[in-house]
Amino acid sequence: MSEMLDELEQIVGDNGMLHGDRLEERGFSASEPFSTPSVHPLALLRPRSTSEVSELLKLCHRLNQPVVPHGGLTGLVEGTTANQGEVAITLERMNKIEEIDIESRTMTVQAGVPLQVVQEQADAAGMLFPLDLGARGTATIGGNVSTNAGGNRVIRYGMMRDQILGMEVVLADGTIISSMNKIIKNNTGYDLKQFFIGAEGTLGIVTRLVLRLRPKPLSQDMAFIAVNDFTQVTSFLNHVDSALGGTLSAFEVLWNDYYKLVTTEPATSKPPLSHDYNYYILVEAMGGDPAGDAERFITVLSSALEAGLINDAVIAQSQADRNAMWAIRDDVGQVFRNAPIFTFDVSVALNQMESYVEDLQVSLNRHWPENSCMIFGHLGDGNLHVIVGVGDSSKETKTRVEQVVYEGLIERKGSVSAEHGIGVQKKDYLSWSRSEAEISVMRSIKQALDPKGILNPGKIF
Repeated sequence: MSEMLDELEQIVGDNGMLHGDRLEERGFSASEPFSTPSVHPLALLRPRSTSEVSELLKLCHRLNQPVVPHGGLTGLVEGTTANQGEVAITLERMNKIEEIDIESRTMTVQAGVPLQVVQEQADAAGMLFPLDLGARGTATIGGNVSTNAGGNRVIRYGMMRDQILGMEVVLADGTIISSMNKIIKNNTGYDLKQFFIGAEGTLGIVTRLVLRLRPKPLSQDMAFIAVNDFTQVTSFLNHVDSALGGTLSAFEVLWNDYYKLVTTEPATSKPPLSHDYNYYILVEAMGGDPAGDAERFITVLSSALEAGLINDAVIAQSQADRNAMWAIRDDVGQVFRNAPIFTFDVSVALNQMESYVEDLQVSLNRHWPENSCMIFGHLGDGNLHVIVGVGDSSKETKTRVEQVVYEGLIERKGSVSAEHGIGVQKKDYLSWSRSEAEISVMRSIKQALDPKGILNPGKIF
């Protein structure tokens, strides 16, 4: 074992490998938020280049050494849990933005760059990288690829896979596949990068990317909306998406309990609307004509009010107002006031969502009359975040709560994971959303690309 560690350290050089006491000194944690505790990995490897990643994997492949890729450790399904006997690889030192090409509207980056840095550099160049999520300051671009991250603006710009033009990835045996294309249309055989997007590091380690940039919006109009009926939510979504002519960029919905939680002390946000409604909608539009867009935004909301699609509205008048509205939506940490809690990230079609939530609440009340159930989400793309507290965090209770939350998705053809992947926590429920034939093909791909099973073992399957 010490001989292997010596060989690994020779590849990454001084300060490129942490193990033993050095992991403790770093304050290392192998766990993501809400994960069960785990032991430390054998070592944490910190390569500086794709070639070093390749050499590390060649050695680990030869020695049958399990490897767990690490991003920003902001996932919620234990997809990066590394146990004793496994080595973890972090690309935190591969954190450079290599090029911003305005003409091609692309940015070439290393996988260890934090999402927020990509956003800021795109903005400074007069462009937009549209992927956005609450963990933007910590989550890395490589991690976003690994989980096919979604976030706040999927309704307008799509998931992470829609932001990628080119990719460099290292396979389990150290083979480097470099397809760093800057073109949108490329139908030359299989689109290999799609294998690695959302694969949770089980098929290869993504090291570099060519990201697609978009024109920077010149306007940002936002409002908080209040409605009482879920039919108003879906009708208003269709109305505003059509009437805004393609500029709708976010449609976030907060159920009453969650809205109250994040707008009452000790939360710092103040409620822009009273607590008297059942649903609260954060709607955002981004366009290219500040004066015209603002006028149209007001007209669209006024027509919705007159038609009875909404009950009340507050329109942001400044950037401070817009920041405050997003702060309400993003203050997820308030859910810990109901600890212990279990968190879920699911998808269900909009026409099935109301019945799903109603059935879920009935089932929770039947099993745990004193439960709390906070719901909010990116409703424009069918994604719900469900936070459940039943006063007990035991493994047995956790399993029972999971089954209650997931069982309503089967008949509605929903997904047990909308954004964070399967990892360890959702392995038992993969078949609740994917068929035997689909899982068999997944296993075949895994076997073909990682025949020794050394990459992120024990995840997904």
